[in-house]
Amino acid sequence: MKLAFAALALALTTPAAFAQQMEHTTQLDRGGQIGSAETFTGTVFVAPVFGPEMNAVSAGEVTFMPGARSAWHTHPVGQYLVVTAGTGWYQEEGQPKQVMRTGDVVFAPAGVNHWHGATATTSVTHYAIQAVEDGSAVTWGEQVSDEDYGN
Repeated sequence: MKLAFAALALALTTPAAFAQQMEHTTQLDRGGQIGSAETFTGTVFVAPVFGPEMNAVSAGEVTFMPGARSAWHTHPVGQYLVVTAGTGWYQEEGQPKQVMRTGDVVFAPAGVNHWHGATATTSVTHYAIQAVEDGSAVTWGEQVSDEDYGN
C-alpha cells in the first residue's frame, strides 16, 4: 500500500517538474524598428508582440504617423487588425477606403489584397495578427500611390 501511495504521489508531482512557466516581456524587452521603405510609406514603427512560436501565429504593434501606410499586400491565412489608438484607413482592392477607429477590429481574409495606415491628419496604432503558412505570413505588393491614398 505504501508503495502504491508513493508511486501515485510521484506520478502527480512529476508533470509539475516539467511544466513550462509563464513568460512576461515588457515593451522595452521586445523592442521594435522603423518600418522598411520597401513595405511602408511615411513613418511607421513596428514592434513585435509575439512571434510565430504559438501555433504559427505572430503579432506586431504597428504605429503609423499621419500620412503613413502599408504597401498593398495579402496574407495566406488572413489578418486581424485590432485598433488600439487613433484613427486610420484601410482598403480592400477594388473597394472604397474605410475608416478604422480605436476599439475596432478589421479582418482581411486570406488572399485579399489590401493596405492600412493612418489618415492624412491622424496617427493610428493597431495590433496586426496573422498566421504563418509555408514560412510566410505576408506577400508584399506595390506601394499605395499618393493618388490612391488621397481618394
